[in-house]
Amino acid sequence: MDVAALRRSLADDRPPASLTPPLAALWWDAKGDWAKAHGCVDSEDGSDAAWAHAYLHRKEGDLGNAGYWYRRAGRPVSALSLDQEWAEIAAGLPAA
Repeated sequence: MDVAALRRSLADDRPPASLTPPLAALWWDAKGDWAKAHGCVDSEDGSDAAWAHAYLHRKEGDLGNAGYWYRRAGRPVSALSLDQEWAEIAAGLPAA
């Protein structure tokens, strides 16, 4: 699913069933539900989940925890705006 399709799906009440946990996390984050977003990746392994997890903690303002997750993802701490980073992650993750 590309970024535009992911954004269009935000008109729905639930994320598309085909979304991976990291993409579902971004979906819930865009809907304004940080807790559900975090729950999607909190117990997931892998660099994709860690990247989404890092973004969520950065958005939360917990930069120390975000830094930990960026390191787990093998990525530098983002200097982009949160909106830009959301789109970067959405574009960089596999659809399913």
